[in-house]
Amino acid sequence: MVTKNQIKLVVNLKQKKYRSQHALFVVEGEKLVKELLQAGVAPFKIFVDGTWKGSGLGETELVSGAILKQMSSLKQPNGVLGVFHMPKPLKIEVSDWVVALDAVRDPGNLGTIIRLCDWFGIGQLVCSEDTVDCYNPKVLQATMGSIARVNIVYTPLHEFLKSADQPVLGAFMDGEPVYGKSLPSKGILVMGNEANGISDEVGALVTERISIPQFGGDTAESLNVATATAILLNEIRR
Repeated sequence: MVTKNQIKLVVNLKQKKYRSQHALFVVEGEKLVKELLQAGVAPFKIFVDGTWKGSGLGETELVSGAILKQMSSLKQPNGVLGVFHMPKPLKIEVSDWVVALDAVRDPGNLGTIIRLCDWFGIGQLVCSEDTVDCYNPKVLQATMGSIARVNIVYTPLHEFLKSADQPVLGAFMDGEPVYGKSLPSKGILVMGNEANGISDEVGALVTERISIPQFGGDTAESLNVATATAILLNEIRR
């Protein structure tokens, strides 16, 4: 029987300070829960309601639909809610490309970028400390399970780039067009904040400024950071 303290814990995990305090996070939906289980992320508790008729989640705790809705971040809970232990970040591996984010704030953008890293085989994502929390419920939903396969590290970005011994490419509106450019076999791709781009402090450590050429006139101000990341990763892997 689920207790009031368990319900309170799950509800509190919607806030970053409690996720950090308990080193726990919440995902919703059978697909996301199974992705994390298959990746070896340790479950703390998995709750299901009477609408769920599946299998393969291991030990579950049955709760009423009303209780699941109370714990859920979704308007319409989908029958499965998992609480997981946060994996400890691994050491950053720089033998391939690394994506670095400078103050990306929108949860949907971060979730999509994590998914893109998974799609393009980028195993390392380095985030500045003011980038949105990757365990934010909206981020997790947008990753579609890819968070289980990407090593995400939060660190002072300028310090990480200072110690880098590979090319650091930054996305700028006035950078050199990426199309036709000879790109290195490995490096760091830096993407900036949605409103302000890459900060001056981080920009000073960029070794090559690149851009995505605009063909449609000057009516569109800029590309969404997740869209721009997709285009640049495609060029990197071409």
